[in-house]
Amino acid sequence: MKHSQLIGILAALSLIGSCFLPWIELSSQHAMFNGFYGKVNDQLTFGRQWIPHSFFALISIVCFSIQKIGAKRTNIFIACVNLGWAFKNYILFSMCRQGECPQVKIGLILIVFFSLTIQVMTFLPKIKIKTNDE
Repeated sequence: MKHSQLIGILAALSLIGSCFLPWIELSSQHAMFNGFYGKVNDQLTFGRQWIPHSFFALISIVCFSIQKIGAKRTNIFIACVNLGWAFKNYILFSMCRQGECPQVKIGLILIVFFSLTIQVMTFLPKIKIKTNDE
């Protein structure tokens, strides 16, 4: 695909931005949580999930930019780990606890969408193949 590398870079940047959008809302706590702030109380804390997503997205951006086959293969692995992390966050954040189910907001859905987009774009690299004509 001609523009897969650019789409992958834009999806990675959008993934970082989606970490700061609201992910869930707990109506009993009157609180909105995202990837930057996830502490409900001392017993329940989601942590700062923007750090791993940003780390994986930045590595993906670098690998999308490098036109070497090793970088493209590494990018497939990094994007797979990022997609797994996004699924983990979706399950963890949207899970019902003590009879209360949180309301899922757009940020959590966008995290999974952009991670999936990055993964698909890693399978479509634009790379020049050298042939040895003898």
